[in-house]
Amino acid sequence: MATSLKNLSDTAIQPIPNATGYKFGILVAEWNPEVTESMGKAAKETLLAHGVKPEDILYKYVPGSYELSLGAQYMAEYTDVDAIIVLGCVIQGETRHFDYVCKAVTEGTNEVSLKYNIPVGFGVLTTENQQQALDRAGGKHGNKGDEAAGAAIKMVALKHEINQKND
Repeated sequence: MATSLKNLSDTAIQPIPNATGYKFGILVAEWNPEVTESMGKAAKETLLAHGVKPEDILYKYVPGSYELSLGAQYMAEYTDVDAIIVLGCVIQGETRHFDYVCKAVTEGTNEVSLKYNIPVGFGVLTTENQQQALDRAGGKHGNKGDEAAGAAIKMVALKHEINQKND
């Protein structure tokens, strides 16, 4: 496996820009909390490390990964956040439930991003087992929460940069 020797959080070509003045929403799935809480903490730390004030972070929970899409839509509609970060974990089981949940949350969060023209940092792990999830939630492969927060910051900065050039 290509990821077996690599920290997946160390793949950036450009540094994460300063995010002072931006507001972010973080949605964390309650299901698999030993994984999602670690990702939520990392996402928040990444935002703070790049200039986001604590009061500019809206941190909320949804029951599971399936509910992340609707939670993101609520944030897009009812708050003034510049970007949303969704964090969840779906671990392969013995039924096809895994396939349906993964497809729904992926398509749903993408739809929110496009419909509301708001960046949605996607931090939903889809793993074969618990150990793979832990490896990607602060273990040997980095932390998907950190990655999703970094992506959200970069996309907000890109949106503002392009918008300023068009004014």
